[in-house]
Amino acid sequence: MSARTKQRWIWLGGTVALVVLGVVIGLILQNVGLGLLLALVVSIVWLIATESRRGDNTGVNDESTGIEV
Repeated sequence: MSARTKQRWIWLGGTVALVVLGVVIGLILQNVGLGLLLALVVSIVWLIATESRRGDNTGVNDESTGIEV
């Protein structure tokens, strides 16, 4: 299995785990929709972070454009 395929399976498994966790949190808060919304937001942030890390583009420190966090 190639590294790229393995990363996609890891991301997919993590996304499923986040959705399940969102449902559980939603049940605890008695609002499953809110739990799913939170899981969706965290999943999107996680996707952006993993894609950024895969492309060796972590962080937002770019002196040429003046962006620095």
